[in-house]
Amino acid sequence: MGGPVGRSSTSGERARSRVRRGDRAGGPGRSASPHEKDGEGPGGVVGDGADRASGAPGAGPRRARREHGEEGGRSSAKGRRGAGGGARGATSRRAPKSPKRRVLRWSASVLAVLILGTGGAGCLYYEHLNDNIKKEDLTLGDKEMADHKANAAGQTPINILLIGSDARDSKANQELGGAKETFGAPPLADVQMLLHISADRSNLSVISMPRDTMVKMPRCTAPDGKVFPAGRQDVQTNQSLGRGGPGCTVATWYELTGIRIDHFMMIDFAGVVSMADAVGGVPVCVDANIHSRGADGKGSGLKLEKGTTYVKGEQALQWLRTRYGFEDNTDLGRAKAQHQYMNSMVRELRKGTKLTDPAKLMNLAEAATDALTVDKGLDTVKKLYDLAEEFKKVPTKRITMSTMPNVYGTGVNNGRVYPKAGDAEQLFRMVREDVPLDGKGSKRKKPVEEAKDASAPVAEIAVAVRNATATDGQGPASGRAREVSDQLKAAGFARTTVDANDVSGVARTTVLFPSAELEGDAQAVAKALGVPVSQVKRSTDVSGISLAVGADWREDGTYPVSEGTEKTPESAGALKGDDEKACMKVNPNYTW
Repeated sequence: MGGPVGRSSTSGERARSRVRRGDRAGGPGRSASPHEKDGEGPGGVVGDGADRASGAPGAGPRRARREHGEEGGRSSAKGRRGAGGGARGATSRRAPKSPKRRVLRWSASVLAVLILGTGGAGCLYYEHLNDNIKKEDLTLGDKEMADHKANAAGQTPINILLIGSDARDSKANQELGGAKETFGAPPLADVQMLLHISADRSNLSVISMPRDTMVKMPRCTAPDGKVFPAGRQDVQTNQSLGRGGPGCTVATWYELTGIRIDHFMMIDFAGVVSMADAVGGVPVCVDANIHSRGADGKGSGLKLEKGTTYVKGEQALQWLRTRYGFEDNTDLGRAKAQHQYMNSMVRELRKGTKLTDPAKLMNLAEAATDALTVDKGLDTVKKLYDLAEEFKKVPTKRITMSTMPNVYGTGVNNGRVYPKAGDAEQLFRMVREDVPLDGKGSKRKKPVEEAKDASAPVAEIAVAVRNATATDGQGPASGRAREVSDQLKAAGFARTTVDANDVSGVARTTVLFPSAELEGDAQAVAKALGVPVSQVKRSTDVSGISLAVGADWREDGTYPVSEGTEKTPESAGALKGDDEKACMKVNPNYTW
């Protein structure tokens, strides 16, 4: 094994405010968010070692040694130990052929589990591995997630939220994360990636959300019963984890995107290192020599030569956490580096060269089950194996990594990230409607699923329209409710009125209805405006049909995201799984 693995603290105990101080430094790029001014921000699997502590110089253990240019020494030795340990005796006899043996044909990396799912190991440690897996509740928010809609073959997609925790709640995590003043503080969800496998298992889409994204927190209830009220002000999305656990991060994603999330998988610093050791090496590329360490001590400590290097152990963690040194020193470059690593790991594992040694396979299984915290729907090796088999069906060339289209705030919001109106919703909609991000979807128009009850004549349908176009950085767009109301009246909806009492903002335009008998009427409203039927929702918060004109429709004219649009926005920075030429651009201020 590659070292001890600590359980992430997600219960919200000992909660305290963490106010960031100072400004970012170390090269060009946007200015710092108020949430990350003591270094690089909160850290996490994507946060650098100085993220949590003002002046904290290192990203891993033995920080003083690394400051003298000795990065990676312990990582290599640790990787060698991990490759041979933890499985003595496992290859001395043949495992019996049994259902458990089939279950344990599972590649146990947190990413390989999701995307690959191959391998072969005996059932010796089956119950032990089950006991390793840590479990949490899936959703701790107040809103019940919508059901999936099956395709013509009766299949449904699978959505899994990957969460990287920056918890410093164990000796291993504290050594790797640094920032002593944050030890024992509520963890932050500094990596958030939604993995979507299509209903027909032909393609896989990934959306990364920058940890600096400003969102309104939903009401969440922790496992111990502590209630965190819904937030009125936008805060960084990574704070959701400290509001009761990973279930609240799931609820936050659902609140913003409307994407049903079926499962989550969470990992911490030590888990990344142990699994990277167990996997072996993963090739990554930089277009120049890089040393992620500024004069002020900020950076992950990553030091690589130009070209391709196989990274593992702590060096892999450094790669995944590096921001200072990639592109413009922001989370956007860091997300690209994570995507390159994930794609490269998939390609390496699918070559099969790392999965022929039974001892290595046992190390993989041990590392993965000990590193993961999952929802209770994935609480056994059998369930994880079954899920991995679904991901295994997706060809590497049909895997598409992307980042939520975003814009930076200005003025008092400088350094903060917001979903880019139109583009972000387009990406979310494509995932909600199971449209491939690689542009290889069916050219045939998908039939709209009709409500069981037909709609009433449009002249008899009462609709209340409200202006919900406000965002954190902008007030409501003037006159939008009246303009959309006029469009409905022109389409024959004579009983349309404007609700001027509620101007609270929503990210996307939504049609709400209170009961099943009005679903057909609500769908008729959506169709008349070109709003996707997937944005028609049942809600107990309304007494009749209510149309909220969201931030995605601030301009006059037809609805900007039509159901027939199937193009991934260029601002999503899509990266294909079979792109072996991907290479990170090094910031000139961090080269050597």
